[in-house]
Amino acid sequence: QVQLVESGGGLVQAGGSLRLSCAASGRSFSSYAMAWFRQGPGKEREFVAASWIGASTYYADSVKGRYTISRDNAKNTVYLQMNSLKPEDTAVYYCAAALHLKSWTDVASYNYWGQGTQVTVSS
Repeated sequence: QVQLVESGGGLVQAGGSLRLSCAASGRSFSSYAMAWFRQGPGKEREFVAASWIGASTYYADSVKGRYTISRDNAKNTVYLQMNSLKPEDTAVYYCAAALHLKSWTDVASYNYWGQGTQVTVSS
């Protein structure tokens, strides 16, 4: 069983930056694929970024070049550095974990979810 707790959300102006953190409990953190999803108002939850074995990372086209996912296996924590934020990045951001990843981007591939943290980007 894995429990995920996100932090670091908030209100920022367009062009600004935020760093989200997701602290995981449980063992074998390094074995899990870790990802960030987001859900904007009236929208479906969508994939943002993921990190898996070694340095493998994968990003949605909408955030590529602006967001960076990283993980510290010693601290059981995954981060999402968000730069050049846009109003359309406004959403609740969720951390997710998968032990046997079938698809980077599919919500159903992830077994564990955090409660979410709100990110609001003002214009």
